Amino acid sequence: MTTPIQETAITINVSRRQTLAAVAVGAAALLAPQLSMAATPVNAKSVAGTGDENTLKDVKYKTQKVGDVEVFYREAGPANAPVILLLHGFPTSSHMFRNLIPLLADKYRLIAPDLPGFGNTKAPDRSAFAYTFDNLAKVVGGFTEALGLKHYAIYAFDYGAPTGFRLAMAHPERVTAIISQNGNAYVEGLSDQWGAWQDYWRNPSAQTREACRASLSADTIINFQYLHGADPSLVAPDGYTLDIAYMARPDAEEKQLDLILDYRTNVALYPEFQKYFRTHQPPLLAVWGKNDPAFIPPGAVAYSRDIPKAEVHFLNTGHFALETHSLEVAGLMREFLARKLAKA
Repeated sequence: MTTPIQETAITINVSRRQTLAAVAVGAAALLAPQLSMAATPVNAKSVAGTGDENTLKDVKYKTQKVGDVEVFYREAGPANAPVILLLHGFPTSSHMFRNLIPLLADKYRLIAPDLPGFGNTKAPDRSAFAYTFDNLAKVVGGFTEALGLKHYAIYAFDYGAPTGFRLAMAHPERVTAIISQNGNAYVEGLSDQWGAWQDYWRNPSAQTREACRASLSADTIINFQYLHGADPSLVAPDGYTLDIAYMARPDAEEKQLDLILDYRTNVALYPEFQKYFRTHQPPLLAVWGKNDPAFIPPGAVAYSRDIPKAEVHFLNTGHFALETHSLEVAGLMREFLARKLAKA
């Protein structure tokens, strides 16, 4: 009998025989009427509401203690507005939302924490704190409770997806909507680039752990994470330069390697995530950089299998879609949330 991880490995190995181009064509053929392969161009002034600077709240930088973790977070928008919880991914921090937050802060309360092991959040060392996705979700859950957040939409990107989906499963009544931006929950969304990580999942050893270290290198962060599939002239170097600096801190790589090993638990939980989607039918908007080398378009399309009213849009960019398409993402979010939250 195969385990969920072994079954996943088989699925991904099959996908290795496909080209990314063939996968993209297949995804396009599966698109339902409500799916769009490209976002409609968005006017900057319309995204920001009236365009009046006074309607935009200044971003504030705060910390919140959650157990032994001091969570750093960014916050903007009216205190009584609907909340959007912005969950970043690997290898970045809440800094990735620097362009998006001002575009939504006139109508929404934006809250973007740095996860433990990332950015400016202060967490115990590995001997006192296990760097697992269960623990990331527990900290974020405690963070939302400490801030008194009763209801919130979740923006789930990369590592923020398995973190946010755990949170949603634990408290489905709190989740008003989900925006998945290259946040995967389906095996068909995994590309053929996961070989070293899969080897580590199947056979954790010093050798397989070391083979994953290349994923943390400056070259990988720049060329694989940020520039692949994107227009390089639109990608500011600020993001990847900061991420590389964070990765150079003492023990940062070891924490990330712990999370790489634990990523296998996310894949094993995909059926549970999908059950949550089917059972609770959260309003879901998938906004996908269609040239992402790790999370490919079928993973976005798959949401419609469990949430028939899911809305899926593809952008002509890579993994970090906000680096190049923040206006488009903000426009899609505003239109989607205005409709969905009005019905809540």
